[in-house]
Amino acid sequence: MLMLPLLLVSMDVSVLYFAIPAISADLRPTGTQQLWIFDIYGFVLAGLLMTMGSLGDRIGRRKLLLMGATAFSAASVLAAYANSPETLIAARAILGVGGATLMPSTMALLRTMFTDPGERAKAIGLWSGVMTGGIALGSVMSGVLVEHFWWGSVFLVNLPAMALLLVLGPVLLPESKDPNPGRFDWLSVPLSLAAVLPVVYGLKEIPSEGWNVRYVVSVTVGLLFAALFVRRQRTVASPLISPALFRGPGFTPAVVLTLVSAFGMMGSAIFTTQYLQSVLGKSPLEAALWSLLPSVLIGVAAPVTTAIVQKGADRGKVVAAGFAITAGGYAMLALVGTDSLWTVLAAAGVLASGVVVVMSQLTDLAMGTAPVERAGAASSLMETGTEFGGALGMAVLGSIGTALYRHEMPASAPAEARETLSGALATAAHLPGHTGDALATAAREAFTTGIHGAAIAGAILLAAAAVAAALTLRRIQVRKPAETQPVEATV
Repeated sequence: MLMLPLLLVSMDVSVLYFAIPAISADLRPTGTQQLWIFDIYGFVLAGLLMTMGSLGDRIGRRKLLLMGATAFSAASVLAAYANSPETLIAARAILGVGGATLMPSTMALLRTMFTDPGERAKAIGLWSGVMTGGIALGSVMSGVLVEHFWWGSVFLVNLPAMALLLVLGPVLLPESKDPNPGRFDWLSVPLSLAAVLPVVYGLKEIPSEGWNVRYVVSVTVGLLFAALFVRRQRTVASPLISPALFRGPGFTPAVVLTLVSAFGMMGSAIFTTQYLQSVLGKSPLEAALWSLLPSVLIGVAAPVTTAIVQKGADRGKVVAAGFAITAGGYAMLALVGTDSLWTVLAAAGVLASGVVVVMSQLTDLAMGTAPVERAGAASSLMETGTEFGGALGMAVLGSIGTALYRHEMPASAPAEARETLSGALATAAHLPGHTGDALATAAREAFTTGIHGAAIAGAILLAAAAVAAALTLRRIQVRKPAETQPVEATV
């Protein structure tokens, strides 16, 4: 039951990948609007996770889960019937609010339901596999639905599952919360949003638009609010995020490395899905079916990694190996041409496997370190890292790819063709014979060049993360924590 909301929230990260050509044809978003349609869900979710995790510790994790399911369902209907890019962006933002209530609740409930370290490690391994698999399934689901229905159907698929959760959740899931949480610090909520959103916005725009003063100021303002947020958490009586969490062995590097791992996971997906459909010319259904192949390794990676660590392997070396595998996947992407189906599929499989290895171990480390009464806050930090990193991956690597695409496109090409690959293909379809073919070929080659640049940047970052993991996680073992307070739990 806990895997159901996690599956849907992770699917919504990627559900637009194969639907975006249909959305572009119907709503005609600009290149910036198209990026925001992708990014806003992850940005809002990342900005609110800390708030919702702390709120769940106070009002009850099951209660928050069910509230989130209701909000997620309503936002799905709004997104399905959006008639403008602005409406779709707003609906995706509301989906992010709903998702922010669901994700920390699932992990916190796992922490309270599985107190044995070995059983918890297995459950978290399954959780990591479902999350990564949900991202893969979301793109497949969108391809199948867009092939047979209109693009809005990719959102309506959420409704039956959420209805099932609302009916069975109160019966099957136990309620749990911190019996002595203290007062909720409302001032920390806008501070956390003001810290996250300006930084992400600025970083999203700088790679493609340059070091414009507006974007530099945006990042600077966000960092200032981040400093204020941290200061308040250290001084207020009942903080959203207790500083004591960061004193647990390995908790801080786990959060940081989780962000980098998510950056790698989502930074590649925006390219590989568009490559299958727009470069290779496959239909949404064909692209969706082909993209199933790399996901085969996901179900194997987490349980195998958990078994290796439980037999005594050094966790730092295992996580470092996972990052090295992910970097290898990016290196493979740097070799693709305009007709490299098997290279792209192999790269996606290698990437997914490395990410699952990393995330399963980092999540188990962080949640094993956190006291059970702060499970919601701890899970929200890990998931903030995941969502923030994923959004940054799409934004930064996507912007690098876009900048290289625009640089490679001929100056004589129509303005819409220089914005995005989908815009170029739509323009080429209305041009006569050789002229249209030449524009489409140039656009596909420019997009592939953009993949090369983004892949090189991703490989360098993840190779550095492998070194950092080996150094910071050496000989750290998850110990069964002393439960400092009883957790109120009811069925």
